[in-house]
Amino acid sequence: MRASEPTLVARATLSADFLAEGPASGALATPANGRTGPWDGQVVPGFSAVLDNGDGTFWAQPDNGFGTKANSADFLLRNYLVRPDWKTADGGSGEIAVEGFISYNDRNDVLDFPIVNEGTEERLLTGADFDIESVVRAKDGTFWVGEEFGPFLLHFDAEGTLLEAPFVLEGAQSPQNPYLDEGSSPRVKASSGFEALAISTNGRYLYPVIEGAYADETDERRREIHEFDIRRGAYTGRTWSYQADQAGNVIGDAFAVDGGDLLLVERDNFEGDQAVTKRIYRVDLDADDGGYVEKTRVLDALDIADPDGISEGSGYGTGERFSFPVQSFETVVQLQGGDLLIANDNNYPGNDARTPGTPDDTEFAIVSFEKSRVQAADVDVIAHRGASGYRPEHTLAAYEQAILQCADVIEPDVVATKDGVLVARHENEIGGTTDVANRPGFADRRTTKVIDGVSVTGWFTEDFTLAELRTLRATERLPLVRPANSVFDGLYPIPTLDEVIDLARHSTTCDGEPVGVAPETKHPTYFDGIGLSLEEPLAAALQADGLDGADAPVVIQSFETGNLRELDALVDVPLAQLVNSSGAPYDLVAAGDPRTYEDLVTLDGLREIAEYADVVGAEKSRIIPRTADGSLGRPTSLVRDAHGQGLEVHAWTLRLENQFLPADFRSSADPVAAGDLAGEVRAFAATGVDAVFSDHPDIAVAALIG
Repeated sequence: MRASEPTLVARATLSADFLAEGPASGALATPANGRTGPWDGQVVPGFSAVLDNGDGTFWAQPDNGFGTKANSADFLLRNYLVRPDWKTADGGSGEIAVEGFISYNDRNDVLDFPIVNEGTEERLLTGADFDIESVVRAKDGTFWVGEEFGPFLLHFDAEGTLLEAPFVLEGAQSPQNPYLDEGSSPRVKASSGFEALAISTNGRYLYPVIEGAYADETDERRREIHEFDIRRGAYTGRTWSYQADQAGNVIGDAFAVDGGDLLLVERDNFEGDQAVTKRIYRVDLDADDGGYVEKTRVLDALDIADPDGISEGSGYGTGERFSFPVQSFETVVQLQGGDLLIANDNNYPGNDARTPGTPDDTEFAIVSFEKSRVQAADVDVIAHRGASGYRPEHTLAAYEQAILQCADVIEPDVVATKDGVLVARHENEIGGTTDVANRPGFADRRTTKVIDGVSVTGWFTEDFTLAELRTLRATERLPLVRPANSVFDGLYPIPTLDEVIDLARHSTTCDGEPVGVAPETKHPTYFDGIGLSLEEPLAAALQADGLDGADAPVVIQSFETGNLRELDALVDVPLAQLVNSSGAPYDLVAAGDPRTYEDLVTLDGLREIAEYADVVGAEKSRIIPRTADGSLGRPTSLVRDAHGQGLEVHAWTLRLENQFLPADFRSSADPVAAGDLAGEVRAFAATGVDAVFSDHPDIAVAALIG
C-alpha cells in the first residue's frame, strides 16, 4: 500500500534577534526568554503572511509588533523582501536574507482618525494604528492587507502607500476599532479579525476570514468566511461557515487554490509538546457539511517526515520527524508544483517552542507530498482513551497524539452533562480527571451518589452544564504512575463527543484510511434513570456526521447489554459487547438477571451476543489468563469461539508499565517502570484477535508491523 506522506524538502530560518534598520522598537514590549526592549532597530517578530514572487524571493509581512496597540507604537508596519538560501538534501546555508522592505504609510492622508505619526510628512503606520495579519497581491501589483483592529481591509500600492479608506465589515467591529461608538458592544473579539485573507485565482475576489468566533456566537467553533469584490470595492454579502476542531482554535491563514477551494491554517495557542492542532485543511466552498463548508486535512504540521535530516539539531520537533509546534503557525503558500510553504510568527520575544528559554527563530519550511510504501498490520490498534500513556486521557491532545502515533481507532468514553451534551470522560465522576476540586465556585457540587450499586463521592458531569464543564481543565488520572503526563495538567478542556468525532473524520491513519472512533457508553442504566439517556444523542451525533452506516469507521461499546440492543435498532454501525474479567453487566444485575460476564463468553452467550453485536471486547485475561506466578498462560478458546459466531475480538487494555504487564514481560520489580509491552502485544496478536487496546499506540503499532 502506498500513501501520501508530507515530507520536509527545504528549510530556512531568520534569527529571532535579527534587527532591521530603523528607529528603536519594543520599549513597552513584555520581556521574555532573556530579552528586554527597547532594541536598537526594528524587530522582525516573525511573519504572519508570505507572498511568492516566483524568482526565489518572497514578500514577508510581520503583524503589529508586540501584540497590542498600547505596546506597539514604536513598531513600523512593513513588508520585507526576503530571499531564503534553502537548506535541502543537497546543501544550502538554511538562512533567510532580508534584502529590503516597503513601509506602509498614509502619506496621501487618507485616514480620518489620528495615527501615531500624525504630524509627519510620511505618516508611517505603526502597530498602534493597525494590526496587519494577512496580505495578498492583486493583478495590478497592489497589496490588499487583512487587519484585526477594525477588522479592516487595507489597500496599498506597490510601494506601501494607502490608496483608499479602510474597508469596513458592517456589523462586525472589534474593541480596538477607531470608529466604535461609545457604549456599543463589539461583535468581533479582540485580536480576532482578519488573520487570514486569500485572493481568488482569477484575482477578482478576496476571502477574509474572521479568526475566532463572534462574541454573540452560539457555536464557539464557527468561523466566518466573507467575500469581497475587488472590482466593485465592496463585500458581496456571501458568507460561509467553517467549523474549527475545537472552540479555542483560530484560523491562521488562507490561500486560494484551483477549483475555487481554500487552504486554511487552523491552529491552537499551544506550543512545543503542548501543541495539539497545527493543521492545514482544504475547504470546499461549494460542499455543505451540516451547515458548514466541507474540510479535508491536507497537512498535520506536527508530523512531517524529514528523511534527509534537513531540520536536525534545531531543538524540539526536529530530526527524523519534523514538527512545526510553534504557537503562531500563520502562513501557508502553495508553490508552483504543489509544494506548500509554511512559516511562523514568533511573537518576539515570547515564543520558545523549540528550545525553552530561547526565542524562536522565524522559520520557512517547504513540504512536499510524496507517495511512500506503508505496511499495514492485520491487527488494529485502538488508542485507549487516546494516547493516554503520553497525555491526560480523553483530551484532544491525547487523541491527536494517538493519530500521530498511527492508531487505527481512537476511543472516547461517553457521559452526559446536565444539559444533555455528550462529553468524553472516563467516568461521570470527574474529581480525579479535572481540576474541579481546586475550583471554589464548584465546592458545593461535591456529593455522594450510587453509581451501578457503588457509592461514589465527588463531582459528576450530570451536575454541570457544558458551559460550566468548559471552564475546567483536564488532569492526569494516574499521576503516580505517569508523572510526565502531569506536566500537561490544567491545559486542555473537556472535549465533546462531537469534537472527538470531528477530529477523527478530518484525519487519516498512517496507511491512508479514515481514523475510526470507538465510543463507549458509560453507565447507561444510571443515566437512563436520571433522564439523560445516552443512546439517542449518540445515534443523533453519528447521523449528523454521516457515520451511522454499516461501513462507517465506528464501533459503539458498552459493558451493558440492554443499551446495545437499543442501539442496534437506532444505528447500523458495529456494536461491541464489552466483557470484564469478573462481575456482570449492570443492566442485568438491576433486572435481577443472574447471568454474569462468564456466561456471556460461553458458546450460548456468544451466540446471543451475535444477535445484537458484532464484536466482543474482552478484558485480556479472558483471552490469555495468567498463571499462579502472574505469567501468561495458555490462550482460552474465546477467540476461536467468537470468530465461529461471526464476532470480532478486541483485547483490552495493554499498557507499558510493569504493574499492568504479565510477570514474564516485566523489566523489574519497579511497578511504574516500562516493561515489554511490545512482547505482550505480539503474544495477543498471535491468538488471532482483531484489535488491541493500548495506552501507548506507537509501541503497539511498531510491535505489530515489525
